[in-house]
Amino acid sequence: MILRSRDPSPFGRKVKIVAKLTGHYDGLTVEEADTADPADSLRGQNPLGKIPALIRDDGSVLYDSRVICEFFDATTRSGARVLADDGTRFDQLRLQALGDGIMDAGIVQVYEVRMRPDDKRHAPWSDYQQEKIDRTLSALAAELPPAGDINVGTISIACALAYLDIRFEGSWRAKYPTLVTWLDAFAAHVPAFGETTPVI
Repeated sequence: MILRSRDPSPFGRKVKIVAKLTGHYDGLTVEEADTADPADSLRGQNPLGKIPALIRDDGSVLYDSRVICEFFDATTRSGARVLADDGTRFDQLRLQALGDGIMDAGIVQVYEVRMRPDDKRHAPWSDYQQEKIDRTLSALAAELPPAGDINVGTISIACALAYLDIRFEGSWRAKYPTLVTWLDAFAAHVPAFGETTPVI
């Protein structure tokens, strides 16, 4: 199978971690995609032109990260699962939504700077995205999941915090020391987290 992604993508990182945990990674070819290039085959593989996208052996394509993670979980080769079949499943999916939301808001802020000229940037829009991140970090700090509980939700949270480190110089860390401790503990429990650290 082929995973179309980019190294800095937090959503791509989430998928790679799940692939490692479920035993799919060794059979996976990770292929860089350029979402800004109309000539990149990505737009034919995913009409949204977004990453990650997983090209399966039969040529069919799965997207986005949530769907790919569910596929890897359902077809686990290692026996490990990242989604529960019991009453905790929706708690895990809720955590994933929070992690994905942090990543989405962070990416919007990055694009506001990267894609718009200085005179076209709208500070209130960026502030609105930051408020989403701040509220979510506060909610997580008030009710942290166990760092050793490895599932799609905690993986998403870890990837989101790491993305904030990469793109915003870890500015969240001083305000949320409990999240810093949690992320360190998560990394210690999940070697795949360190193994998927982007090279920026």
